[in-house]
Amino acid sequence: MARKREASSDQGPNRTIAHNRKAFHDYAILETMEAGIALHGSEIKSIRAGRVNLRDSFVTFREGEAWLVGTHIAGYNEASYLDHDPTRDRKLLLHRREIIRLRAQVEQRGFTVVPTRLYLKNNRAKVEIGVARGKHTYDKRESLRERDSEREIAREIKSRMQ
Repeated sequence: MARKREASSDQGPNRTIAHNRKAFHDYAILETMEAGIALHGSEIKSIRAGRVNLRDSFVTFREGEAWLVGTHIAGYNEASYLDHDPTRDRKLLLHRREIIRLRAQVEQRGFTVVPTRLYLKNNRAKVEIGVARGKHTYDKRESLRERDSEREIAREIKSRMQ
């Protein structure tokens, strides 16, 4: 009888497809929430194949709805000639109260809303969006210094363990 494969971190019900590392470098993420995405046709197959780029994307609000702008979901090779537009704006599926609260924070406090990661949850594409405040140049340098010091500490611990 064949053994089942052990569940790894990239398989299972919650599989991360794409991270937006640039968002964590350019912004201080204050709060995160989960949103669904309205997709067309072959987009979900491209997402499952991992052909997504969140680098320059952000969330905007139009006519009481939240839209994900600038996300690139590559075309699916096996799709017909009716393939999707890779950079089209995609509607985010949020409750009305959540949209109103996010829009108020963006308009009054000067925050922005950026996607931090895209993942599959029970075979549905979800995006984690974060309310963010832009970092100054010195904040970015400080983050780089902290990351370098953490790497040094980890390297020292690893060398002493061996």
